[in-house]
Amino acid sequence: MIYVVIAFLWVAICLYLILGGADFGAGIVELFSEKSYKKRTQKIMYNSIGPIWEANHMWLIIAIVILFVGFPKVYADVSNYLHIPLVIMLLGIIARGTSFTFRNYDAINDKWHNLYDVIFTYSSVVTPLFLGIIAGSIVSGSIDDNALSFQDAYIFSWLSWFNFSVGIFTVVICAFLASVYSIQTVKNEEDKVILRKRAKIYTALIFVAGALVFAVSLWKNIPLFSWITSEIYGYIAIVIASISIVLLLTALNKAKDSLLKVYAGIIVMMILFAASYSHFPNLVLFKDGSTLSLLKDYGAMSTINMLAWALLLGSIFILPFLFYLIYSFNKKQKI
Repeated sequence: MIYVVIAFLWVAICLYLILGGADFGAGIVELFSEKSYKKRTQKIMYNSIGPIWEANHMWLIIAIVILFVGFPKVYADVSNYLHIPLVIMLLGIIARGTSFTFRNYDAINDKWHNLYDVIFTYSSVVTPLFLGIIAGSIVSGSIDDNALSFQDAYIFSWLSWFNFSVGIFTVVICAFLASVYSIQTVKNEEDKVILRKRAKIYTALIFVAGALVFAVSLWKNIPLFSWITSEIYGYIAIVIASISIVLLLTALNKAKDSLLKVYAGIIVMMILFAASYSHFPNLVLFKDGSTLSLLKDYGAMSTINMLAWALLLGSIFILPFLFYLIYSFNKKQKI
C-alpha cells in the first residue's frame, strides 16, 4: 500500500503544479501585460481561472496531509528547516486569495482596487517563486542536517542561487500555463491572436529559465544533468516534452486551440517527472549526503494502510464531482 500512497502524493503535487500553477500564472500574466491591455487581461484571466479557483489548493492540502500522516519524519524536517520560505509561500496564498475576492466583489470601485491589484499580482509571483525555492532546496542538498547555527540551519538551507533559479523557472511555468489555458476562454479573434503570441513568448521563456537552472547547477556543482539523463526514462521524458512543445507551437501557429491544454499539461508533467524520478525513492537530499526515503522513512504500516484506503475511497467520491465542476465551468459563456 505504500506505493499507492506515493502515487497519490506524486499526482497531488503534479496536479497542484498544473492547476494551481495556471491559477498563479493568471496574476503573473496580468502583472506583465501591456498597460493598454491590462484591464482586458484581468477580465480574461478571471474567466480562465474560474473552473479551478475553488479546487486548486485541494491538491496542496492532500500532499501536506499525506506527508504529515504517512511520512512524519519528512514532514517534520522539511517544515523545520524550510519554515521561512514555507511561511512566505503560505502568506502569499492568503494575500492572493483575499485580494482576488475583494477586488472582484467589492461593489465600490475606488483606490482600494489599485491596492487589491498590486497585492494579487505580486503575490502571484512570490508564491510560486518560493514554491520553486522549496522544491530546489529539497533536492539540491542545501539542507544541512548537522547545522550548528541559525543561519546554516534556517537561512542557507534555502537561500542559494540554484534554489532561486528553480523558483524563477516555476514562475515561468505558471505564466506559461495561464497564457495557454486562457486562449480557449475568449471568443474574440483579436484576443486570441494576442493570447497566442503571449503563449509563444512564455514558451520561449521556459527554455531561457530552464537554461538558467542548468547553468547555475553547473556553477554550483549540482549534477542536475546527470540526474535527468542517468536512465532511459529521463530521455523518454525529454522526448515527450519536446514533441509536446512542437505540437503546441504548431497548434498556436495554425490557430488550432482544442488540444492546447493537453500539450501544456504533458510538458509540465514530463518536466516534473524528469526532475524527480532519478531520486526515487529519496525525497529529501541533505548536504552531508544522507537522504530521507519514501520507502524507508514512513510511518507505521497500519497507518500507511489506512491512509491508502482513505485516499482510494476518497478519490471515488471526490474526483467525479471535481471533474464535473471543471466541466460545468468550462461550459460557461466565453467572453
